[in-house]
Amino acid sequence: MCAMNGTVSEIALLWEKVLSKVKSKLNDQNIFEAFFANSYVGKIEGQTLYVVVNSGLAATLLETKYIDLIDRSLLDTLGTTFDLKFVTEDEIAKEEPAKTEKPKFFSESRLNPGYTFKSFVVGATNREAYQASILVAKDPGKTFNPLLVYSDSGLGKTHLLHSIGNSLRETYPNMKVLYCTAADFVDEYVKYASGEKEGESLASYFKSNVDVFLVDDIQFLVGKKKTMEMFFVVFSTLYNQGKQIVITSDQHPNDLDGLDQRLRTRFVQGLTLSIRPPDLPTSEGILKARIETNGLDLNDFEPDVIPFISQRFSSNVRELEEALNRLLFYTINIKPTKHIDLAVATEAMQDLIGVQENQTKLSETKIINVVADYYNITPSQITGKIRTSQIAMARHICMYLMRDVMDIPFVKIGQALGGKDHATVISGVQKVEKALKTDAQMQQAISELKARLKK
Repeated sequence: MCAMNGTVSEIALLWEKVLSKVKSKLNDQNIFEAFFANSYVGKIEGQTLYVVVNSGLAATLLETKYIDLIDRSLLDTLGTTFDLKFVTEDEIAKEEPAKTEKPKFFSESRLNPGYTFKSFVVGATNREAYQASILVAKDPGKTFNPLLVYSDSGLGKTHLLHSIGNSLRETYPNMKVLYCTAADFVDEYVKYASGEKEGESLASYFKSNVDVFLVDDIQFLVGKKKTMEMFFVVFSTLYNQGKQIVITSDQHPNDLDGLDQRLRTRFVQGLTLSIRPPDLPTSEGILKARIETNGLDLNDFEPDVIPFISQRFSSNVRELEEALNRLLFYTINIKPTKHIDLAVATEAMQDLIGVQENQTKLSETKIINVVADYYNITPSQITGKIRTSQIAMARHICMYLMRDVMDIPFVKIGQALGGKDHATVISGVQKVEKALKTDAQMQQAISELKARLKK
């Protein structure tokens, strides 16, 4: 029997048996009563027993003259021997307090159980990213590594990231999945660098504790040189072990100014996919899913209500959800009604519509002004009827940018450009799209214009 596997109380009983052995082997029982009697096991540390005796002299005597006798008695009683340390009650009372365990890395990282593949509404604008995420979750580290998904805010990147993690934990319960934001990674690196989390490097932590790394909003690493260096080490460590990495960003890695070039290269070596703003069918699907998630009946909504909301608020998923929440709040608290028709929906979201229209006008105006400045012409020439080749091209580029950057309906684009009809706008957009395939000057112009629009 190995005493070290027992509790202190169990070992205390065994120590009584050891004392009994010692007593039977001692010729002088006065020595036993003076120095051995009433000794006990005070604590256990590793392979060391701390035996409490009645004086410092007793400790010295047992540790020198009688140690062989005690070791033999231990062996006879327990079948093994241990390191012994004899101490007084005062000494055991002065023992150092237990060291506080250093906090673990990423202890607050959590997956959102509500973000699953089942709850993700798939459409033409996000299908590729969805399909790639499914494949990664099915066979991590074997298909696309890394997988990087980029888009504007509110289009479902984070939902997909959590869906991958939740799917992996369901399919592979023993797989170690870590989700964190880039901001979380920065915080952990700062704590590690400042000494709050000693004893293990971040790279070592990932090597032994992470099989799949899901990192959100990687753009927050940009400009943080030391953190980017550590992220590169972590990325390389995981990648070289064949462990899956999935990253999201608000831009393509090549457009992230200030990103470490080594990271830029690593990020695009796998599969990079974008998510575009939802088209009308996808927006309607998202709204229907959210309505059912809220426990409501779709039959309580008139057929034209969902298309109305989808057309007005389709820039991103959050905008759709905000509009739906406003509608539900209005019909529950302001004007209670179970049946929701177009008049009620319009009334409920009047403030949102007004704000949106102001923002849209400003954005459309900004595109016209930026393009006019780029080609050294006036905004009125773009919105007017002049058809010289340069002005016509600038006008077509405005149409393309309004459609590509803002996803504005063709009719509204025509209105913003002086009342051009629907067919004219479609034709203008198509001309630019065709030119972009082969025309280097057009490619450069669009790239520079988009950069100016971000300022």
